[in-house]
Amino acid sequence: MILRFFRRNDGNETIQRLYGAIVARSRDPAFYTDYKVPDSIEGRFEMILVHAFLLFHRLKDEDEGRRILGQGVFDAFCADMDANLREMGVGDLTVPKKMKKVAEAFYGRIGAYEPPVDAGDLDALADAVLRNVHASNAGAALQAEALATYMMEAARALKAVPFATFAGGEFPLPSPAAATTNSTETTP
Repeated sequence: MILRFFRRNDGNETIQRLYGAIVARSRDPAFYTDYKVPDSIEGRFEMILVHAFLLFHRLKDEDEGRRILGQGVFDAFCADMDANLREMGVGDLTVPKKMKKVAEAFYGRIGAYEPPVDAGDLDALADAVLRNVHASNAGAALQAEALATYMMEAARALKAVPFATFAGGEFPLPSPAAATTNSTETTP
């Protein structure tokens, strides 16, 4: 019983906590009500990608030894997506093709979100969010802008978070409600 305290921590618990935090935040009802993200498999997947992007964006400037934490979270994401596909009844022969599409979607979102976040270009980020999260539905332009504002605020806030916080399995994000309050208010 006491030997468990002397086992080497391989970081798996931290990785699972971080990935769990991504999934938990992605399920926040505010995204599906205030931001009008479709409450569907695709919409939930997009929200996981948004939050995974935020973590990986924060970790990208760390040294290689620390970026390995992000790789672990990415591996947990892939394992979860694989398990979900199988649970939905996707056959063994089709899973690799679907996982390739998952990876393409992930890297596509990184490519779409990273340049505008790095440049502080809210309009370009809102366009990318509208295209990816809202399937180019022009009726969701205000909500896409609000979600882009949330992402910008989260990226800024995460820059100030020390690496030790992430290494401890914590992923502190601002409330999604704050961005919608600021972006969707109208004057009478």
